[in-house]
Amino acid sequence: MDLYNYTPQNPFKKKHLLSLKDYSADEIYQIISLALKLKSEYKKGIPHPLLKGKALGMIFAKSSTRTRVSFEIGIHQLGGYGLFLNSSDIQLGRGETIKDTAKVLSRYLDGIMIRTFDQEDVEDLAKYSSIPVINGLTDLFHPCQILADLMTIYEVKGKLKGLKLAYIGDGNNVAHSLLLGCSIVGMDISIACPAGYEPNEKIVELAQNNSLTSGSQVCITHDPSEAATEADIVYTDVWASMGQEKEAQQRIKAFASYQVNAELFSLANDNAIFLHCLPAHRGEEVTEEVIDGPQSFIYHQAENRLHAQKAVMVLLMGNNL
Repeated sequence: MDLYNYTPQNPFKKKHLLSLKDYSADEIYQIISLALKLKSEYKKGIPHPLLKGKALGMIFAKSSTRTRVSFEIGIHQLGGYGLFLNSSDIQLGRGETIKDTAKVLSRYLDGIMIRTFDQEDVEDLAKYSSIPVINGLTDLFHPCQILADLMTIYEVKGKLKGLKLAYIGDGNNVAHSLLLGCSIVGMDISIACPAGYEPNEKIVELAQNNSLTSGSQVCITHDPSEAATEADIVYTDVWASMGQEKEAQQRIKAFASYQVNAELFSLANDNAIFLHCLPAHRGEEVTEEVIDGPQSFIYHQAENRLHAQKAVMVLLMGNNL
């Protein structure tokens, strides 16, 4: 499949990006295809003000580097304006209801990106909003990251379907969105995590249902070697996510045998690539030898957050231009 010249099967009709669970392979391909086009134009210095005059409100209850910069620069490159809204600085952080916030912001803005803790807050915001809502991260899902990941994998490997991704570590929001994204586009995914840190069972079930349609395989294991064997992509994340700092020492002990090091990475295919959503703790979930080695594409991956999110904004906020 040539995603550089992809012909959509159906018009893109999604109103929000809350997770990937209700997205089709065709809709994901449309996002990646547009992201590849926008990246190419950006590299060539070709302007693409597809959202000229549009305003994106960016609500942050969690701090960020990549999400803040990529969305703010992205909407600027699209000809629009990004408004940073720290949750402690707006009335939402002082007890105003999500319903009122959504209805008021819908009168001012053309889209909302929110990075927060509870998935329910994002879904409530979308429920009462008349403008698109984009999930910039919750404790349950991180769809923007996975769209950038799939874009990166396609650029490096030239395909998605039939590849195997091994995720080693905590069954967190990144793992959840990888389960959904990979199973939708036909990638095999193996997740290795310690007992007690497995992904949400309902999300695993959704991924397994997706795999029946896409022909992919979903495996949840406690054995990192099993997951990494013959993988095309090896992926990890921090062992203690934001908000779990008090569990850090406990998690370091639980995840000690789940470090992605040269020995584990050697079980993957010879041309396998390493991915990490960042920030990374070198010496914990991954060694310097792997993350800074020649098969690591972490900065390529981070850059693609910009382009994938621009594509999302255009498709959601651009009236299907």
